[in-house]
Amino acid sequence: MRIEMTLAVEAYPIAGRFVISRGAKTQAQVVTATLRAGDAIGRGECVPYARYGESVESVVAAIERVRGEIEAGADRAVLQRLLPAGAARNAVDCAMWDLEAKQSGRPASAIAGFERLAPLVTAFTLSVGTPQEMRIAALKAADRPLLKVKLAGEGDDARLAAVREGAPHAQLIVDANEAWREETVVAQLDACARHGVALIEQPLPAGQDGMLAEIPRPIPICADESAHETASLEALRGRYDAVNIKLDKTGGLTEALAMAQAARQMGFEIMAGCMVGTSLAMAPAMLIGQMAAFVDLDGPLLLARDRQPGLVYEGSTMTPPPAALWG
Repeated sequence: MRIEMTLAVEAYPIAGRFVISRGAKTQAQVVTATLRAGDAIGRGECVPYARYGESVESVVAAIERVRGEIEAGADRAVLQRLLPAGAARNAVDCAMWDLEAKQSGRPASAIAGFERLAPLVTAFTLSVGTPQEMRIAALKAADRPLLKVKLAGEGDDARLAAVREGAPHAQLIVDANEAWREETVVAQLDACARHGVALIEQPLPAGQDGMLAEIPRPIPICADESAHETASLEALRGRYDAVNIKLDKTGGLTEALAMAQAARQMGFEIMAGCMVGTSLAMAPAMLIGQMAAFVDLDGPLLLARDRQPGLVYEGSTMTPPPAALWG
């Protein structure tokens, strides 16, 4: 059956600002792909990311270049060859999963081999700020069991101390977003250990992280910007203990599932991560979350409004998606 594809660019305001070491933003710009086959409709969402050379315009253009093949009925296996890993392929791949679920009457989770989806406890992200700002943010989120603390390099020890003061009982993940440097990384790892951090994401820039294999790692270190798809895993051996699998990096759920399986076979822990997007982007990532030691799928919690219907979050616990949303 021939497929009709439509693309939409949407903007969702962020509650306040989302700040990491590379800068701040006040809205999430997403590209949504909708595939229609007869009465069945499948949707997928991606978040173009400038760090990887993506923009809304480049993502839309990439999908448009393969519109003919998609509308002629290319399946997920063919899509892996049509588009490279990245946001553009993610939107279409997740839409294909959703369409298959709607056409078959089987949940996408069952198609992927899961007996059922369990609720997940997600991290809640605290943006980079002054120690006082981050202490106040931690106080407001102190009842959440898992906090993800964005750091920026200089002054991070004070930021961590402030967060720990504000949320003394929460488990902490630290995300440096490539902001640390070789000459300070050992001291910063020690500071994280003092403050009871459970996991550190991407302390050094991708491509400049070789020294991680040569120093003690008192806390597990998770690759994010250094980990994109299955082929990237081999280079991470010895440097990292975990990998952050994000569908916008892998280019969709198809490759993310393959990467998660390969990562576990290689001894890596898995973190299920996301860009700041709506519930439509989080829903397929919940399948990766079923295999993850850490889950960071809080995108909708950071937005001033989510798409409807959306995922249900009870505090930090997220429930499996309704079929009307995805899957």
